[in-house]
Amino acid sequence: MNAIDYEIKTPGADGDQAAETSRPGDMDALRPLPRISVHAFCESDVMHRVIERLGQDRRMAKVNLRVTSGGIAAAANMFAATSTPNLIILETDSQPGRVLQELAPLAEVCDPSTRVILIGKHNDITLYRELIRNGISEYLVGPVKMPDLLGAIATIFVDPSAEPLGRSIAFIGAKGGVGSSTIAHNCAFGISSLFSTETILADLDLAYGTANIDFDQDPAQGIAEAVYAPERLDEVFLDRLLTKCSEHLSLLAAPSLLDRAYDFDRNAFQPVIDVLQRSAPMAVLDVPHAWSEWTRSVLAEVDEVVITAVPDLANLRNAKNMLDALKKLRPNDRAPHLILNQVGMPKRPEITPADFIEPLEIEPIAIIPFDGQLFGNAANSGRMISEMDAKSPTAETFSQIAHLLTGRTSIKKNKKGGLGKMLSLLGRK
Repeated sequence: MNAIDYEIKTPGADGDQAAETSRPGDMDALRPLPRISVHAFCESDVMHRVIERLGQDRRMAKVNLRVTSGGIAAAANMFAATSTPNLIILETDSQPGRVLQELAPLAEVCDPSTRVILIGKHNDITLYRELIRNGISEYLVGPVKMPDLLGAIATIFVDPSAEPLGRSIAFIGAKGGVGSSTIAHNCAFGISSLFSTETILADLDLAYGTANIDFDQDPAQGIAEAVYAPERLDEVFLDRLLTKCSEHLSLLAAPSLLDRAYDFDRNAFQPVIDVLQRSAPMAVLDVPHAWSEWTRSVLAEVDEVVITAVPDLANLRNAKNMLDALKKLRPNDRAPHLILNQVGMPKRPEITPADFIEPLEIEPIAIIPFDGQLFGNAANSGRMISEMDAKSPTAETFSQIAHLLTGRTSIKKNKKGGLGKMLSLLGRK
């Protein structure tokens, strides 16, 4: 068989989604892989599709992945003339008694540091022990699903003794003025106070961010210094830029001046997110309503995305487009969460929640009724909703959202409409 070699680029490309069913729950604990080189040799079309899906996963963003049609012999021939990568993935349909014999030529040309994952068709414990004894890093019985292969690679290259990365949640509005920032700030406050979890709120709207106003802060430094000095950015430097908002909540604030144009490259915020995840168990990102290279990159990289919308036609169109785009950017992750905000505003024609979510094919995790007085008083006093009225239905809603986003519980569904507790609260309003 002639070897056909190609490279899988970055996550986000369209791929064959029918090869297997995504299992986002199995992948939540997997951390992004380091900058390694991986070369896969596939004998079957099914394995080719698995590798393609692997290359599209956001955790593979830093990995240089190449694929060649062929098996063990093709790998031995190729690496006889070139150096081996950090990891070789091999598919074989050989009988157990022939596998080690076929691996011998490859062993002669492999660098000592190269790891090998072998995918075979025989569930043979004797074969497994022989392979491990002879230096194979992992043996998987096919057909292999993409999450299992990604988990095997992570086991090899991600240090299990290292401190785990914190989780990151991005909040973005389907339209300007829908209250995404207010919800992000209240959720960050709720996560930090309800669970005593160290949380960092990063305001990524450098031009018009309001997190400092909502928390009644006026820091001299913040996220601008982090973005414009990536060579200095580490946990120590970040700590100097943070402003303490409460016992467990710190703020990375946006500037209060328009002294420059805030244009960014695609990966401008990646160093910031990396340091945030190393610095606290939870990072909440307040992303401005925009669709640019850098916002797409942020939304593709974070662990969870929350879209806030109000029930009108423009929000419905935008929310649908965002959900479709994020499904392509994040093919192996859970769908973004949806929050309906400002529902029931007096004298404003709006789409009913049931009609709004029907074309989206997603249920909101919360429906927040319009309450201009409560939110207005909170904003003007620099306090959160739970500080203003801890017993209000809206404060209870933010508590539920905090529980769901941290994996502590799920929103209970209403038997009638399946829209959760806030539907019944809204009906009583």
